[in-house]
Amino acid sequence: MSTGQDLVRLRWLLGGFFLALAVPAALLVERAYGELKWESLHQYRVQAEELAGRIDRRLGAWIDAEEARSFGDYGFLSVAGDPNANFLQRSPLSAYPVGSPVAGVMGYFQVDDRGRFSSPLLPASAEDAARYGIPREELPLRRQVQGRLLETLSRNRLVQERDEERPEPLRDDHRKEVRSDPSPAESTSASESVSVEESRPAAPQPAAQAAFDALSSNVPAVDGGLLAGKADAAKSKDLPGAQAAASTALLRQGESAAARRLRKERGVVAEPVAVPPSADKKGESVRAPPPVRITTFESEVDSFEFSRLDSGHFVLFRKVWRDGRRYIQGLLIEPEPALQGWVAGEFDGTALARVSRLTVLFRGVPLVSYRGAAAERGGAGPVQQAADEQSLYRARLSAPLADIELAFSAGALPAGPGAVVVVALAVTLVLVLAGGCGSMYRLGRRQIQLARQQQDFVAAVSHELKTPLTSIRMYGEMLREGWVAEDKKATYYDFIHSESERLSRLIGNVLQLARMSRNGLRLELKPMGIGELLDGIRSKVHSAVERAGFELDVGATPAAAAVSVEVDADAFAQILINLVDNALKFSAAAARRRVEIRATLQRDQWVAVAVRDFGPGVPADQMRKIFQLFYRVEDELTRQTVGTGIGLALVQRLAAAMGGRVELHNRNPGAEFLLLLPMAAERQS
Repeated sequence: MSTGQDLVRLRWLLGGFFLALAVPAALLVERAYGELKWESLHQYRVQAEELAGRIDRRLGAWIDAEEARSFGDYGFLSVAGDPNANFLQRSPLSAYPVGSPVAGVMGYFQVDDRGRFSSPLLPASAEDAARYGIPREELPLRRQVQGRLLETLSRNRLVQERDEERPEPLRDDHRKEVRSDPSPAESTSASESVSVEESRPAAPQPAAQAAFDALSSNVPAVDGGLLAGKADAAKSKDLPGAQAAASTALLRQGESAAARRLRKERGVVAEPVAVPPSADKKGESVRAPPPVRITTFESEVDSFEFSRLDSGHFVLFRKVWRDGRRYIQGLLIEPEPALQGWVAGEFDGTALARVSRLTVLFRGVPLVSYRGAAAERGGAGPVQQAADEQSLYRARLSAPLADIELAFSAGALPAGPGAVVVVALAVTLVLVLAGGCGSMYRLGRRQIQLARQQQDFVAAVSHELKTPLTSIRMYGEMLREGWVAEDKKATYYDFIHSESERLSRLIGNVLQLARMSRNGLRLELKPMGIGELLDGIRSKVHSAVERAGFELDVGATPAAAAVSVEVDADAFAQILINLVDNALKFSAAAARRRVEIRATLQRDQWVAVAVRDFGPGVPADQMRKIFQLFYRVEDELTRQTVGTGIGLALVQRLAAAMGGRVELHNRNPGAEFLLLLPMAAERQS
């Protein structure tokens, strides 16, 4: 089988071995990396769950505080302490600017059963503002905020805009019961008159608050706390107009508390009392500061409801039943600052913000999306999740904010700190497998080539031994039988002698190579002059060169001839004989049949002994290979020269054993081998 086929088999064998190890290792690495990514996903889901819970608890605490507000807090004045003390103060909701523990609150409002709008920012009459301590320069600012509240509610068809400054005139029977400065006793009588009113049958509720009922009808019932999961959100529903819902949103009096999730509270409220104008000394009418009546009552208060208006504003409102009449109390919220404060403020700066996107949805419709501190909005259309992002965690807020959903999504999540170790191990494993298989392939290839070269060496040695032995035997038999003329005997004897020397050199090379392979080579280095060494070489190679029909030129420069080198004489002679024999074989067809041996002095205390021929030279791609053991430029089946492929390898090893080296240079024409040897120590000194 040829060397090429052996190499193909070796490649297939090592490729299968590599795959047998690489495939299971790759599966294990992929599994480990997947586990790390799953762990990272789980960690970020836990962080998202904790963040959603923190947002929900914060908003829940705010809702609880709003739930605790009494009916009277939505008026401009409130009663402090014992109602009989008749001590009035401004409502905590009348502060300007509007204060709230959460962002985005525009202001508070109240809508009575007749659809009349009021706000705790201003008293019932503008003339009373200075009396209650509102600075003149602050009054237009309060009116502006109240106007924005009224305009927003009107634009969303929740109230009809009208003159809200003047309070509703009291009935005649009420006017008879109160005066400008009611006493505590009169305040009590007023309370008693209210309790009489509570016992009266209530008339059907008008349709002025029907738009708020329409908002309530669109709120899905969500019980419990934070709802989380990956369920599909409900699609957005358009809010019907207030006029369309007016005919169907009438409330029935006597509605049970159990059906309305309401609570009962007993409270007091300060209400202005309308009195007729009086005349001054000149007959002009003068309006006196309106008296205030303190009324004690029992009311039923619904839980807050939350919705989003057509204008994009949020509204948080509740229904309150008092004296058989229903009031709507609540607050308007700007969406952008609210979501920025509610959600983005908590989301920004967290580790989650660096790898994920937080989208806020209302009834399944995306409102705004945050990635860190930057909000990404979709303009006129909804914010869409990127195609390469996966859902990380989804959660609804607790009621009444259950329509708001927080959706966390992420693209490529980092695999965590353990991924570096896994990747490093994977890379190391690949390098080890690839390097190991590569090393095994190179080793196997060298062994295959060495086996092939050894086979060629055996064939070459057999040829090298058979040819001279056949010639020696033939010429010896001819001489023994007396078949050779006297004038030819000398030639036959010379031929037998040269062939025997050839056999001796071959056997010497093989034995020398065997000793070096067993690390048994022992050289005795001693200083010898270059001239002496060259004279010995001339006598040993002269006959072989002349018999091959070549000229021999041996010489040395005066500087080189005067120095000594540390060498083993036999090893030096063997190197030069092999180089000369190589020159004779590969330049046999040269036009100039000449071999030159020159010794020169090199720099750095080196002596160079050059052996040059004038043949075709050595191909550039073969210049380093020819020193390999058993290597031959020509194929054994087509070679035109004799040789075993061990001569130049032996030259290189013997030179290295003496502390020198061999170099090859192509000349024009021919090739030149340089034997570089260090000078003897005494000469260098």
